[in-house]
Amino acid sequence: MKFENEKYISPDLLYWRGVIQDFPKSRSALQPIFEAFTNSLEAIKIKQKTVSDLIGEIKIIINASETTIANNFNFDSLTIIDNGVGFNDEQFTRFNRFKDTTKGYKNLGSERIQYAHYFDKTTVTSVFEDDVKIYEREFYVSKTKIYLDNNSIVFHKKCDEISDRPSGTTIKFETLLDNSSLYSKLDAKSLKEQLIKRYIHTFSLNKSTLPNIAIKYKIQGVIIDDIKIEASDLPEIEKTDILKIHYKKLSDNGLSIEEIEKTEDFKIDAIRLKENLIEHNDLKLVSKGEIVEESDVKLESLPKGENIEGYKYIFLVSSNYIDDRDTDIRGVLKIPTVDSLTKNTSLFVQEEITIEDIQNGVNEKINIMYPEIDKIKQEHILEIDKLKEMFFLDDETLKDLNISINDTEVKILEKVYESEAKKSAQLDASIKQSVDNLEKLDTTASNYLEELKKEVDKLVKAIPLQNKKTLTHYIARRRLVIDLFEKVLSKKLDVQKNGRNYDEELIHDLLFQQGSNDAESIESDLWIINEDFIYFKGNSNVALSQIEINGKKLFKADFEVEEEKYLRSLGENRKLKKPDVLLFPGEGKCVIIEFKAPDVNVSDHLTQIDKYAGLIRNYTNDSFQITTFYGYLLGESIENRDVLGAVSSYEASYQFDYLFRPSTKVIGFDQRTNGSIYTEVIKYSTLLERARQRNNIFMKKLKIEHFK
Repeated sequence: MKFENEKYISPDLLYWRGVIQDFPKSRSALQPIFEAFTNSLEAIKIKQKTVSDLIGEIKIIINASETTIANNFNFDSLTIIDNGVGFNDEQFTRFNRFKDTTKGYKNLGSERIQYAHYFDKTTVTSVFEDDVKIYEREFYVSKTKIYLDNNSIVFHKKCDEISDRPSGTTIKFETLLDNSSLYSKLDAKSLKEQLIKRYIHTFSLNKSTLPNIAIKYKIQGVIIDDIKIEASDLPEIEKTDILKIHYKKLSDNGLSIEEIEKTEDFKIDAIRLKENLIEHNDLKLVSKGEIVEESDVKLESLPKGENIEGYKYIFLVSSNYIDDRDTDIRGVLKIPTVDSLTKNTSLFVQEEITIEDIQNGVNEKINIMYPEIDKIKQEHILEIDKLKEMFFLDDETLKDLNISINDTEVKILEKVYESEAKKSAQLDASIKQSVDNLEKLDTTASNYLEELKKEVDKLVKAIPLQNKKTLTHYIARRRLVIDLFEKVLSKKLDVQKNGRNYDEELIHDLLFQQGSNDAESIESDLWIINEDFIYFKGNSNVALSQIEINGKKLFKADFEVEEEKYLRSLGENRKLKKPDVLLFPGEGKCVIIEFKAPDVNVSDHLTQIDKYAGLIRNYTNDSFQITTFYGYLLGESIENRDVLGAVSSYEASYQFDYLFRPSTKVIGFDQRTNGSIYTEVIKYSTLLERARQRNNIFMKKLKIEHFK
């Protein structure tokens, strides 16, 4: 034996403190377990080459202990036992060689670093045969101070000849270095799920030769659960296809990347499962038989949550190219992107296949393997076209964006708006630069007019582009509000289908949220009634006594005895009356809007606005003196003869299908002068049609500009 007992393994020209510091801890907390499990699978394969009838066995034991909290357990240790070839001198040498690439199955021999990162102590006991003799080797892995002081993370305890025993290895992990909720909750069932998820490709392809895998879960040394990974637990590979991808190389002049004749085979294994068995569809790369949990390759042929006739799909992509690009951290691949190669051609030291090549090729092949999936993709394209039509999305912007089939409508719009925001920022910078450049112009210079024209041309080009984007979103939002207004009137909202009459509230809140005092904000859609209304200050469903204008209460703080008597007469408190909407367009002016449910006869409420006008004319703070009122009584159940036949002065308009009352007195009391009020009675459907016509004019013009 060439390894001495009771010795730290300290390779020449390797400083372990630096390696541990620079070599990152895997993001997968179970990585040490996966590393050891993979070693067991490989050790069994090696032994089966000489013992053809060997039935492989892997036993995993999870030990936990009780805590003072019910159903809460501490992780103590995890042991993996196999009947593989064992750690002979050759295998142990490779285990200790950093970045070793000579071991079978393309491993890099770096698993001991993950052992040390996660566990204070890992004990390996292994029996192996060498030249007809049987040996038992024991060694430990750790990064504690005494190990690093000896420039090592492996302590070789012993390797002694023993009597006849079958070969195999036992690896025991104990004392977690960091608290992990994953380990504290780890039991036989959850570990089984993790192993199947991680090794689904290897397991499914090798069902008939799979080792017997048993997992025990113990608490306080008592077996709580004892389960196995059976062939029946594993899905079948439903379809397999081969994708050939061309390599790329840097052109001879070093200025571009070009495709060459050389190709690499990528095997696509498709698994189809009942939708209740997996959470979502997925596309995974496979390296050395293990699923690569994190890669930049995405499934674009099928939304993650989509099922087709009750099934979801897993696509597993394996290739020698992927295996060769695995790094020191198992499952972390070194496959370049087009962007990385384009920005830094020095990375292009050899012929390459990019992540984008793999992703695009695999997704195209999936559509051929499963035509029903391609149908889903085409439906997604139609959805994007609908969004483009509805929100006037720019073709160039959509083309530049990486829109996945997994993206929801909200996500697509977010990507578009983020992209346009960046463009707007660039335009702003361009405008500012032009303004700043004015300081550099010299009116006495011979080229002054030419330079001035350049700056003017930049501004003329930038400002319309910037304004068009803003206007497009503005008009698109209005279109949504119009569509929503129509659905309310048609009683198509879910909230309207439960029998309760929400219609008036829905209309009120759609046009101007109740309780709001900011008609000028985006909360207000009063433009549907009149475009001017969005420029006025106002309140929605606020008591008269609580309304403020520029921070000052509208109603007087103190009333005369007679005034107070009136305001509280007939069992009412008129100061608490809440007009649906009050707007204040200017000094001495007030707009009063009242909404009625579509099934309410509007003619029964013709005097309501007049009463509000009377209260505001006579009982407001003296500094306001509001004398001019505009009233709008809105509803859908309007019978012209009911309105015209009432004791009022309403007239039918000669166009636009509404009724109006010319200016009428608002009587002033207690030395206050009279005011006046002009009133309209209008159907919601009339307002809807007017708003739609106005918006369509903008939309048509925008569409012409947007898509030309």
